[in-house]
Amino acid sequence: MNDTPRRPIISVVGDARLSDDDPRIAIAYRTGRKLIDHGFAVMTGGMGGAMDAALRGGRESTNWSPGSCISLLPGSNSDAPQVSGAADIVIPTGLDHARNLVVAQSDAVIAIGGGAGTLSEIAFAWIHRRLLVAVRCEGWSGRLADAPIDSRTRYEDIPDDRVYGADDADEAVALVRRLRPNYTRRHRRIAG
Repeated sequence: MNDTPRRPIISVVGDARLSDDDPRIAIAYRTGRKLIDHGFAVMTGGMGGAMDAALRGGRESTNWSPGSCISLLPGSNSDAPQVSGAADIVIPTGLDHARNLVVAQSDAVIAIGGGAGTLSEIAFAWIHRRLLVAVRCEGWSGRLADAPIDSRTRYEDIPDDRVYGADDADEAVALVRRLRPNYTRRHRRIAG
């Protein structure tokens, strides 16, 4: 039996199409690297932009080990040209945007910018009671940072539960490190 503890998996979600000089690329890269530095695994939707940057950052951490960078692809082709080559584990789901539900099932989600796909990942993470951190930048993460998504009470013992806002990668990872132990309950369908 393997005595190595499981690395908590943190999803990094954001725009798939960003120019190389977009500041969100640098934030995603640093986020991926810092997550691996602190013993987490990184999971993304496996495409370009912020997702690729987070995986590349994770691969360049001195704490990287095989299996630390996970890519859940929307399509069935793991060799498509827009797929990040920085992942250790590549899972072609064939689910298109429905794979966003799977991405949101990690131990926590960090959003960096994002359009409609990222918005769906944030919403799924909220519904399934995951810790959510949103970087205050252009896109849905900036719009939703520092507020709850809706009025539901996800945790009775966390009165300030919300999408936690962060100004940069360092703050985002620090929030995950500090708050993740509080966010352990999972969504359960209640028969009615």
